[in-house]
This record gives sequence, structure tokens and C-alpha cells, in this order.
Amino acid sequence: MSNDTVVHWKELLKRRLASSKKDERTEEEKKAEETALFTKYYTEWRGGGNRENYRNIPRFYYRLPAEDEVLLQKLREESRAVFLQRKSRELLDNEELQNLWFLLDKHQVPPMTGEEAMISYDSFLKVGEKAGVKCMQFFTARVYAKLLHNDPYGRISIMQFFNYVMRKVWLHQTRIGLSLYDVAGQGYLRESDLENYILELIPTLPQLDGLEKSFYSFYVCTAVRKFFFFLDPLRTGKIKIQDILACSFLDDLLELRDEELSKESQESNWFSAPSALRVYGQYLNLDKDHNGMLSKEELSRYGTGTLTSIFLDRVYQECLTYDGEMDYKTYLDFVLALENRKEPAALQYIFKLLDMENKGYLNVFALNYFFRAIQEQMKIHGQESVSFQDVKDEIFDMVKPKDPYKITLQDLVNSSQGDTVTSILIDLNGFWTYENREVLVANDNDSNTADLDDT
Repeated sequence: MSNDTVVHWKELLKRRLASSKKDERTEEEKKAEETALFTKYYTEWRGGGNRENYRNIPRFYYRLPAEDEVLLQKLREESRAVFLQRKSRELLDNEELQNLWFLLDKHQVPPMTGEEAMISYDSFLKVGEKAGVKCMQFFTARVYAKLLHNDPYGRISIMQFFNYVMRKVWLHQTRIGLSLYDVAGQGYLRESDLENYILELIPTLPQLDGLEKSFYSFYVCTAVRKFFFFLDPLRTGKIKIQDILACSFLDDLLELRDEELSKESQESNWFSAPSALRVYGQYLNLDKDHNGMLSKEELSRYGTGTLTSIFLDRVYQECLTYDGEMDYKTYLDFVLALENRKEPAALQYIFKLLDMENKGYLNVFALNYFFRAIQEQMKIHGQESVSFQDVKDEIFDMVKPKDPYKITLQDLVNSSQGDTVTSILIDLNGFWTYENREVLVANDNDSNTADLDDT
């Protein structure tokens, strides 16, 4: 590099430094210039401020018609009805399903696996070509791979595939059926919508033929409450249709179409006539003054009559009551919580009652507060009192909370011991069962041994 070049750069540097020293602008002015330059360059980078660039973005929001826009509401209802009818026509009907079964059976590929007829991928595709346009969605490599298990010839079970198709058709049919009751048209059902759906479903369920029409409203209330108790934990008053389809409740309800449903299945099914009559009968039996509502004293006889007074106080403090008495709908929530204590929704219900100060956790004070009532009941029944310190240690050992001094709802759910812990704190019978669990297990084993000896 020559001396002239070095001198040239030195002169430039001196001039730049001299000019920077002459910049007497305030900080605010410099900031304003910086913001202006940023805005200018950012706008150019985003497209020069030309709004033409945004015209390619498709419209994604459509305002719902207001209540006074009657014509727009009618138009929306009619268009939804036409859309659902079109979707319904796209589904396979009984004749088409029967034809599909004949085609699958005709193209089965030996040998059979046990009693299962099998089909290869080549034959699977041939059936897909012959089955028609409506069936094309089922004859894909993904569906075949999903049903492919351990067959040495790479085949799938015809029965499993047909059941898959039937299940898909049923889900779409049910989705369309539920959508017809979606008054808002936004993919969810309100309580009144689901009540209408179940009320109109009753005549199609042979297992409910014996119900008196005067009981229909109580049956509908009983059925709907289970959906909302478990699927609407935030109590928004609405449930997504997708959530209804994803849970097993609808399967349980539609199981009542089976005219030969066993007595055991009916008794374990919340939606069956015997179950609904049992729950409503219990409510009537508790209602001693026959005013259609339950006072705290009346509810205290629920089950084995060993729920603590402190727990019942919390029920009436937190739950919806009318002049201090509980109606049937609130009673159903109470029953669903106590009969399903292993379920997160039931634990959430009970945890809210145990969490007196609404802190989001249970500490030693809260546990002691509720267990004192158990100790008092034990004295009344002439039983030897148990040390709270021992029970507290056992509860924390069972739950293993993240914080060694606090038990959260999530801790209870994660531990899989939530039902045991809540029973210990609210129900003398539940505590007695836990305390004597080893004796009860031994007695069961003795009974089973005696039964074997008899045979």
C-alpha cells in the first residue's frame, strides 16, 4: 500500500470524526430519525406499503348473523341443513355395506387364520376399484398398514377391516345427527340441545321401552348430566361435538339398542333404565319432607350415611342450592363425583370442596380439619381413635406430591390414589375400609379358598 493511499484514508477518517463531533442533535431527535429509518426500511421489506400484496390472503372470518337479522339466520340454517344432507348422502347405506362385505368375502386370500378370513393388498385394491366412489376413502395404503399385524403373508383380517369401515360410517352418521341439534352451528351442543337429542333418541332404544313418559324428563336430565359433568369441567354450559364422539358415553347410550343386553351390563350402564330409576329412587327416598329438594340433613343419609358433617357443609357452601336445599341436577353431580372417585373430573369436584381457602392445594391444616370429623365419628361409634400424624404421613406417602408440604389436584390425579385419599378424609366407611384393607383381603382369599373346596 502506497504512502498516498494511507494519507488519503487518514484524511477521510479525520473528516468523519470532525463531522460526528458537529452532530449537536438531542437524543430524542436521534431516536426519532432511527425510528423513521426503521419504519421506512421495514415497510419496503414488507412490500413497499402496497396493499395489493394482501389481496391474496383468503377470507377466514365470517361474522355470525345477529339475532335481529332474521333473513340471514334463516339462510344460514338452510345452508347448514343442505350441507348436512349432502354429507349424509356421501355415507354408505346398508345395501352398500352389504355389497362391500360380499366383495371382500369373494376376494379373500387363503389360508385362513383360525376362523378369520384374510385379504392381501392386491385383492384389497381390486375390491376398492369395484366397491364404488363412496368406498375409495377406505381403500388406502394407510388404512391397510393400520390394520396389518403379524400375518406371515402380509394380509389383513377382512372382519377387522369391515368393522373399521362400519365404525367410521357410524361416527360420521352420529356427527351429522348431533350437528342437526347444534343450534348455534359452531360445533358444540348446549345443555338444551343435548336434552332434545336424547329425548328424541329414547323411542329408538328398545331397552328404554318400559319407561313411563312422565319419567322422560328425569331420565333426560340424568343422562345429560353425565355428559356435562365429565366433558364440561369449566362449566361453560356447552360441549364440543368432537368431545362427545371421542368419549365412550355415546357408545354406552346407544348400547341400549341391543334388545338382549344382559342384566349385568344394564346395571353398570349409567344410561340404562334400571340405573336411572335407581338414582332417582335414591333421591326420592332421601327427600323425607317430599318437597322435591334435599336439605343437608336429608343428604347426610346418602349411601351408608357415613359422610362427615364438615364435608356436607362444604357441599352446601360450594354447590348451587335454593334456600339452602339441593335440587335433582345438583344431586346428580354429587352422585357422579362420589361414584367415580378415580376419575379426574370427580377428583376436581371433591378437591374444590376440600380446598376451603381456594389456594389450589391441600396442606396439613386442611387434612387435619377434615380428618378431625372422621375421628369424632369414630368416637361416636365406639371405635378407637387413630392418630392424625400417622394418617397424614400415609397420605403424603401415597400421593408423593412435588412439594412435600402441599398436595395439588394434579398430584392426586398423577398418584392414582385420589379415590383412597378423598375417601379417608370425607367418609368414615371409606376410612374404615382403608384401615382394614389387609383383613378384608384375607377374608376374600379365605372365601375364594372355601368356594374352591366346595367345588
